[in-house]
Amino acid sequence: MIERDLDHHVNGCGAAHRRLVGHLEALVDSGGLNDAVAQQPCRLPGWSVGHLLTHLARNADSHTRVIDGALRGEVTDQYEGGAAGRSAEIDAGAARGAQVLVDDVRSSIVHLEAAWARATAGGWLGEWRSPGAGQRPLFELAFRRWREVEVHHADLGLAGFNSDDWSSRYVAEELRIRTMEWTSRQPMGLATLPEAALRLAPAVRLAWLLGRAVPDGLEPVQYA
Repeated sequence: MIERDLDHHVNGCGAAHRRLVGHLEALVDSGGLNDAVAQQPCRLPGWSVGHLLTHLARNADSHTRVIDGALRGEVTDQYEGGAAGRSAEIDAGAARGAQVLVDDVRSSIVHLEAAWARATAGGWLGEWRSPGAGQRPLFELAFRRWREVEVHHADLGLAGFNSDDWSSRYVAEELRIRTMEWTSRQPMGLATLPEAALRLAPAVRLAWLLGRAVPDGLEPVQYA
């Protein structure tokens, strides 16, 4: 079961990586992503496009770090210095030029996918330390990264990609997870999503559950 899910998640995330890098490179080539655009706000409060691209790169590095730690038999912190170290790395890289940012995203993905390739079955059974959730099983990481790439690709707010462009495979899996989370927080007896949500296209419904959209007839969901 774990091996099958891992293959699915790694393959799905690899495809999301290719779409992200291809889109970014095309935007740089066309001028749609230049140094000025990189410093404009993205869709995440308080962050620029440069902040979010730096986060995507450092997140990939953090996954590489904990995978390599697990292969050594260690439980490794995702970010050196915890949440404060994560924030400092993002702030330090956010003001770079567009081409440098895109090169960083691409390079970090190459290193992460190399770590996936050298990870052993036993290594995937190891653990890592999350800044907010303590020790977690390593095999969760591939889907977590897939989520980061799909959702933050849309959060960049750049022309040519939004939540409607999320892969159907990702949407189906994330909808299952987020729907269960939503219903678990509701009063007893409310076991299904509101009718207004069920009428939505899957990607729009997921955008609502992730706090990225507030469709008519629905209350906002806390940002995720």
